[in-house]
Amino acid sequence: MPRKTRITVDYALCGDGRGVDPRECRRCLQACAPAVFLLHETLGARQPDPLDPGIWRVTPLWQSLCTGCMRCVEACPRNAVTVRFGSARRSA
Repeated sequence: MPRKTRITVDYALCGDGRGVDPRECRRCLQACAPAVFLLHETLGARQPDPLDPGIWRVTPLWQSLCTGCMRCVEACPRNAVTVRFGSARRSA
């Protein structure tokens, strides 16, 4: 059975105006060879200034591409990225 990867980003440490501005850091984006992460404006953000760091975040959008190399975790200076591996669940 293939393993299922779960990647999370702690937005209190990275993005959403509370942590590091992900547009300036970009370390997880650069470390990830299969390009699992996407840098984007927060959905539904209604800010008059599109350059406001409070509306930007990094999302692990394509988790199925993760190779398990953990380079994103090692690259993050704030320890905001977590990668967990487990078994894929079967449907009945």
